[in-house]
Amino acid sequence: MPADLSPAGPGQPPRGAHAELDHLVRLRHAARDLDLGRQRRAFSPLVGPHPSRFRGRGLEFEEVRAYQAGDDIRNIDWRVTARSGRPHTKLFREERERPVLLLVDQSRTMFFGSRNCCKSVMAAHIAALLAWAAFQHNDRVGGLIFGNDELAVVKPQRRPRAVLELLRQTHRLNGQLHRALPAPATSLALALEELRRITRPGANIFLISDFARCNGEGRKHLHHLSRHSDLTAVRVFDPLERQLPPPGRYAITDGERRATLSTDAAATRSRYRERFEERSTALRQILGPMGIPLLEISTAEAPLPYFQRLLNGR
Repeated sequence: MPADLSPAGPGQPPRGAHAELDHLVRLRHAARDLDLGRQRRAFSPLVGPHPSRFRGRGLEFEEVRAYQAGDDIRNIDWRVTARSGRPHTKLFREERERPVLLLVDQSRTMFFGSRNCCKSVMAAHIAALLAWAAFQHNDRVGGLIFGNDELAVVKPQRRPRAVLELLRQTHRLNGQLHRALPAPATSLALALEELRRITRPGANIFLISDFARCNGEGRKHLHHLSRHSDLTAVRVFDPLERQLPPPGRYAITDGERRATLSTDAAATRSRYRERFEERSTALRQILGPMGIPLLEISTAEAPLPYFQRLLNGR
């Protein structure tokens, strides 16, 4: 695990085992280069052969009136129709502000890093960039941060204090991570269930996690969320999770026990890489049919240039 290091610039990978709140706040200026208005065009190709589910801004119910030729039959209000004996349809108006919700994983599996920072720190920086970009795009911003045994909810608002509260809660739960933590009491499935409770149709949701514990219950909640909201999955991983170090013998520890890892065998290194790719493929197979784009970013990368390339076509 990397030691806490001096801060890096916004165009560099974040550093350290824990996030610094002032660094997250200062990313507001860097986020001006991110245009979430290009999200549909940038992310849609990432769902492969499956149709994109980006819906644009949300719709808000306005009124019920008598059905007219050309109205969408899917909007017929069957209760009013049954009471009146004449077909009636619901009218909706487009929301001027679209809520952007961030689900940020700060549980124990994220407290790992072999290069510049832990996955939890990278997730915090990504959340800060996207939150500030959404705020500057005139959207309401809120979210849910889940730590090892706690969920923190931030109600979406179009105010700087909503973003600051989101960052404060992320920083607080990030600071609680340490090597001796027990098995997580919370889970991605539990966080997604709570996210369903607080999400209104038409929301733009970013899921920032390593997706290490994406089980059947989590998939059920993902399916329900994807039916009425736009979801984007951001998978954070460490280079050591994808590929073993060069041939040799390495001392390793989980904070309590020590062992020696040998990477001399080419077959071992190859199988290790294949297992990572298999997990990536499995996650795409879960998300693809739901129309959820999957972004993957390493702790060795700088998140600002990564999203600039995606969103701004650079």
